[in-house]
Amino acid sequence: MPASAMKALRVAVLADSDTRWKWGALTASRIVSARAGGPGEEPGSGPDEPDIRLDGYLLRGRATPTTRQLTEVGVRADSLREVTAVEFLRAMDGGAAGEEPYDVLVLALVGGGVQAMLHGLKRVWEGRARRPVVVTGYVGVVYEKLADGLLLRHGADLVLANSGQDADRFRAVYEGVGADASAVTEVALPFLGGAPHTGGNDPYTVVFAAQPSVPASRTDRAYLLQRLIGHARLHPDREVLLKLRSRPGEHTTHIEEIPYQKLAQKTGLPPNLRLVYGHMGEVLDRTDLLVTVSSTAALEALHRRIPTAVLTDLGVREVLGNHHFTGSGCLASWDELDAGHRPAPDEAWLARQGVAADGSYATAFDAARERIAELLAAPGPLPPLDPYYTLATAPGYLPGILARHHLGPDGAPLPGAPAADREPGPVRQIVRRAARGAYRHGVQRVAPVIRRMGEL
Repeated sequence: MPASAMKALRVAVLADSDTRWKWGALTASRIVSARAGGPGEEPGSGPDEPDIRLDGYLLRGRATPTTRQLTEVGVRADSLREVTAVEFLRAMDGGAAGEEPYDVLVLALVGGGVQAMLHGLKRVWEGRARRPVVVTGYVGVVYEKLADGLLLRHGADLVLANSGQDADRFRAVYEGVGADASAVTEVALPFLGGAPHTGGNDPYTVVFAAQPSVPASRTDRAYLLQRLIGHARLHPDREVLLKLRSRPGEHTTHIEEIPYQKLAQKTGLPPNLRLVYGHMGEVLDRTDLLVTVSSTAALEALHRRIPTAVLTDLGVREVLGNHHFTGSGCLASWDELDAGHRPAPDEAWLARQGVAADGSYATAFDAARERIAELLAAPGPLPPLDPYYTLATAPGYLPGILARHHLGPDGAPLPGAPAADREPGPVRQIVRRAARGAYRHGVQRVAPVIRRMGEL
């Protein structure tokens, strides 16, 4: 797409967690830039890139990212503020007061949040001569709630699929219920990149990429930690890293009730095993073997040709998400890894997953860019947002989804919905942080105790 067609774009991203902010902001950059960026290169780094203003909105909730989490993601925005759903809709209604509307809006939310915003925005933009192109999609591997999540995202102008396989599955779901499937657009995960793995790290480094909710039970998580400890002791010449997503008290996309940090405190760690945080790409720079249950980090590693193992120790099960990797050549057990096994990925599987280890990543976002350019260049107003779920198709489901975001069945704010016309004062901010901390304390400490008591 010619860079001249995409100059001075105003782009907004609404996200509800640190991982979705990372996906949304990077996706926004890639779908409006003239190229995706090569290894180790950020999107939009060429000399003829369009001028982009990126405004970030963080949807207030249990997973609203902390300052540390936002810094760790490493994506900068021209402005960034925390909002409720109603506050965000008011911001998107700014065009009514003569403000310049956004060109592109990326909804980086859980499915129910996307659906609520689509209905709210449809009402806000009713009768407008111009509205943003609305884009949504998934942060990583889609291994559960395929139909539910997809239908909640239906109605956006572009529903991004991270691979050819996902694009086929998405279209099949939409067509199967009689919904328009033209919005499905194949791209790739926006955070792939970095230099290809060449080996030769000293010491040889094994990284276990932890996940907040997989596996869920204390027994399974303790087992994985013990196997990691065992691997470190078996190979004292190796550096073994436990890569964690968040610090205690922080939340990501999924609730983490039993953090590995707390399990590690109760056991002795060998000197060559360390807990690390930080940007995944920087950790992969020194990784010789990536081990995980089903983390999207596996795709990041495979994109860089880093040997990657998806564990089978707890079974190959849908609830774990590792069933997604059947046919990949990456499934392995700790016993095999302890013995020196290095999985070799299947090239055909990689191609179907949008990993683009063959060098095709630079063109992965071309179709999305071209579609957005077409919509922005359309001579007349864009058609109203048209979600599949309405009071006619889902009268027993849709109102509850909208109500969670304080919206009525018509997308209008409910009476008493929390909304502010100004930034909260210091007292309100302190109360909000205290409430969020109390919620997280309840999830991570109180709830597990109650469940254990119930099992007695």
